[in-house]
Amino acid sequence: MKKKFSINIDNSINSGQVFLWRKNKDYWYGVNGTDILKIDKNAKIESFQNGITDFFRETDDMQEIIKSISKDKIVKDAVKKFQGMRILRQDPFQCLISFIVSSNSNIPKIKFCLENITKKFGKKVKWDGLEFHLFPKPQKLAKASPADIKSCGVGYRDSFIIQAAKMVSSKEIDFEDLKKMNYNDAKEEICKIPGVGNKVADCVMLFSLDKLESVPLDRWIVKILSKYYNDKFEIKTKTITPKQYDVLHQKIIKYFGPYAGYSQQFLFKSEREKNQKSWVLNP
Repeated sequence: MKKKFSINIDNSINSGQVFLWRKNKDYWYGVNGTDILKIDKNAKIESFQNGITDFFRETDDMQEIIKSISKDKIVKDAVKKFQGMRILRQDPFQCLISFIVSSNSNIPKIKFCLENITKKFGKKVKWDGLEFHLFPKPQKLAKASPADIKSCGVGYRDSFIIQAAKMVSSKEIDFEDLKKMNYNDAKEEICKIPGVGNKVADCVMLFSLDKLESVPLDRWIVKILSKYYNDKFEIKTKTITPKQYDVLHQKIIKYFGPYAGYSQQFLFKSEREKNQKSWVLNP
């Protein structure tokens, strides 16, 4: 009989995966594309659009995943400390824009920029006495001017956002097709989007396209691997080239297995907590 794994909503949302979320009394509310999700303390989800979503990936075999990634004491301790944290299944377009915005930034700044984008380009709705702005559709951002996008605080990423929106709205980038592709083919396609490199592509694939072998190698993960796993991964520099990225990713998959994205998320959450870094909503 399979063990039932609970879902820790706070740990899942406050783990660097999503940014347009807020807590009101006993409920979490979050923008997920053109929908708003309301989550109670039991992880029951209500949808503003009456949609159906497996946001917490409840169909994942967490018993198998945790068994697979628990290769050493470091990961085991992180899994134990942050029990119930899940990889989230997000709206792909919102996820793509979120991580284009995330380049060379931090979580409070990313949240600030994305809130500005939704307020400027998204539809305003009211639910439960609260006001929200839905995430704009690709077609809306594709028609925006660089100046209007830049006014949201995104800096040099304005043209990347517009070009990404154009490629999605024209179906040059088709998220449903990407979900069906293997990891390497999907990554090759996503990296055709200007402003999308290895790390952003891995974030989009892990958090919205069901590629659990994706491991976003940002400065935090490189630092973690260097600090705790240097004997295994032999990281010599603080930054890595695209070629080094691919080699390191292959080594990570070989060590952590096909659910390496989960191991990355637990390690990331644990190390940031140790360093008392800001989340979407700090306790």
